[in-house]
Formats: sequence, C-alpha cells, structure tokens
Amino acid sequence: MNNSPNLDTQLRPLKGETRPLEEWLTTFHLASVVLDPFTNESAWILPTAVRILRQFGGASVRTNFVVTGSPTETREFLGPHADEFLVFCDPARTFVRQLGLTELPAFVYVQIDGTVPVKAEGWNAKAWSRVANHIAAVVSWRKPSIPVPGDPGSFKGSPALV
Repeated sequence: MNNSPNLDTQLRPLKGETRPLEEWLTTFHLASVVLDPFTNESAWILPTAVRILRQFGGASVRTNFVVTGSPTETREFLGPHADEFLVFCDPARTFVRQLGLTELPAFVYVQIDGTVPVKAEGWNAKAWSRVANHIAAVVSWRKPSIPVPGDPGSFKGSPALV
C-alpha cells in the first residue's frame, strides 16, 4: 500500500501559510484524519478521531485533520477542534486523490519521506487500530485504545472523490 503523494502538493492550513507537503514533513511524520464536512460518516467519527489524535499529541508526529471543505466550512464542522489541531483544507480533494483514498473518513500515516505505509478508510476499529499501532511503534509512543465504549460501530465511508 505505498501511495506517495507529490511532495510539491500545497497544503493549506487554517492558520499560517500554505506550504508544500515536503515542508510539512521536514521534522515530523503526519498522522492525518481525513474528513468530509458534508457527510454523516465524518461527523460520526469526529469524537473518536479527536481522542486518537490527542493520544499522539506529544509524540514526534504532526497530528492533523484534512478536511474537504473551505476554511469557513472546515471551522464550522470542527468547531473548537479547529483551534486545537493543525488543520488542512482540501476543498478540491487534491491531497485526498494523491493519497489514493476512496472512502472518508480515513486515517492516514505519511512518513517523512512522503510514503504512506498504512491507512484505513471508512470506520473499522481494527483497521484504525492497525494505523495507530504502526504510528506508535515508529515514534515510540503509547498507542491509543481502539475502540473504546462510545465509539461507533463499523461503517463504510462516503465516497472520497465526488
């Protein structure tokens, strides 16, 4: 599963300036939860995604959301989490396409070299746990428990490319 997005791809954060993916990877890997703000599937997983990303908060990985909406839509969807996490807006789904995603929500690990050794699409606790376990092993961090009481049951994601 080694999708490699183009390192020149411009990632637009809610705060700060747009920079190429390569610059976002100079110091840390990316642990990205990719969401579509217009679907129930992404809304259902938001509390779980926040919990998982918080677990990696102090690790040597840049936790973030990639949201397929405009800055205004992204802020509205994420609410206070828009200020807590690094958030990229991808309304044209350029990064989503390069990651090879077919369903959202997704949990994606992008290594410093730009490769994607592991990802999960839709919501399946075992698949998301595999991604989290891989990240934890690489950055020598405690892995989050997935699932926990209150997490949704498994579901297929919505189409990533519309």
